[in-house]
Amino acid sequence: MAVKKTGLGKGLDTMIPVYSTKPKSVKETVEIKKNETLVNINEVEPNREQPRKKFDEDALLELSESIKQYGVLQPLIVQKREDYYEIIAGERRWRAAKMAGLKEIPVIVKNFTEQEIVEISLIENIQREDLNPIEEAQAYKRLLTEFQLKQDEVAERVSKSRTAVTNSMRLLKLDTRVQQMLIDDMITTGHARALLAVEDGDLQWKLANQVFDEKLSVRDVEKLMKSLQKEKKEKEEKKDNVYDYIYQDMEEKMKAILGTKVTVNHRSDNKGKIEIEYYSNDELERIYDMLQKINKNM
Repeated sequence: MAVKKTGLGKGLDTMIPVYSTKPKSVKETVEIKKNETLVNINEVEPNREQPRKKFDEDALLELSESIKQYGVLQPLIVQKREDYYEIIAGERRWRAAKMAGLKEIPVIVKNFTEQEIVEISLIENIQREDLNPIEEAQAYKRLLTEFQLKQDEVAERVSKSRTAVTNSMRLLKLDTRVQQMLIDDMITTGHARALLAVEDGDLQWKLANQVFDEKLSVRDVEKLMKSLQKEKKEKEEKKDNVYDYIYQDMEEKMKAILGTKVTVNHRSDNKGKIEIEYYSNDELERIYDMLQKINKNM
């Protein structure tokens, strides 16, 4: 299935008016104004479930200065709740307008399903690159788990490839302390993806701090991961060699006691089975009698 690389998610432009930066004719302006409503800014509240949690204060201050001079050029998209308007798209403009001291703000009131609200908030933030990598991953996960969408469907709605969505959500497997370092821009997404090769959370965090302290590049981290994996493999092989010797010794001792071939099949979970071979009914009876005698002497 072909996925668009840019632009709004499928059907989103039918839910939210798309505003052009090109000058509009008087007629066009009047048509847009008909859909707008001026409401008290204190009656407008952000969507508590919106993906974006952090806002750049410097960027907000810059936008508020622009709003002081030109006003809010693009209305917020809101949904009417019992006693307030909930922001669906435009929380950044709302915050900047409050900083600018506006008493009223232009809105367009729409009715959406909960799923549409999540999709709109996610797409708006992704297109403006406002979400940090963890916020984006959490939003994808919510669409998958809460609304039972498949990864292909999520990818189509946000105009991303399926691989991009999958790689994004893999970041949620990171230790929470490492996730916070990614949120705080202490490490990059490239660093974080490389660290996913380490499953131990404490080691992940230790390595992430090493990345930050030593200013390691993504290539440096990838080399470090390969070195750790090689070291781990060598330790496992050494451990297996020791166990092989122990089990072979056990086999030889049991063979000497029972007078027949004995095989110990050991698994990695420290379980397994012992196979005792016999070549005739008489030999089976002999082994059985021997085991009975051993049991009586215990």
